[in-house]
This record gives sequence, structure tokens and C-alpha cells, in this order.
Amino acid sequence: MMVLITYDVDTISDSGKKRLRNVANACKDYGQRVQNSVFECMLTESQFLLLKARLESIIDLDLDSIRFYFLGKNWSKRIEYLGKITSFDLSGELII
Repeated sequence: MMVLITYDVDTISDSGKKRLRNVANACKDYGQRVQNSVFECMLTESQFLLLKARLESIIDLDLDSIRFYFLGKNWSKRIEYLGKITSFDLSGELII
């Protein structure tokens, strides 16, 4: 399933800046950044639960927030682009 993850981490303190980096790194392990605090992730149910638990252990629940938008299996029909597309097709072949 395609999951869009957005987050807002309070970065006033040094610990907040560290949390922000850790949230971004956790999301990078599962998907691709499409904007500063937005990631597209193609996940199985178990991968989603692992990522969610990891993110919950990183953030300060009183200061930070994370949102998960489930786009489902037909996600490619639900996304429209304007301007430069900087991401790659998560469902296609990837050669590194």
C-alpha cells in the first residue's frame, strides 16, 4: 500500500533538531522524500507497523506530530503533479 507520511517536529531545542533528523532517517529507510517533511512509502502492513512504532519512539508526543495518509493500491490514479517531478516510480524497477 502507498502511504504518504507528513511530520512536524518542534526544532526550537537541540533535542528537537535531533528528533527531526531521526524521523527523516527512519522515513528514508522505507520510502522517498518528495518534499521537506513529506515521504512516499510503499509498505506492507507489517512494515507500516514497524515504521510507526519506530517513529513513535523518536518523537515527543507533546510537541511533534506525524500524519499517515493511506492511498491504497490505486495510488497512481490519486496523485496529480504540477511542476517538476523529482521522485521516482516506487512500483517500477529500481536499478542502483
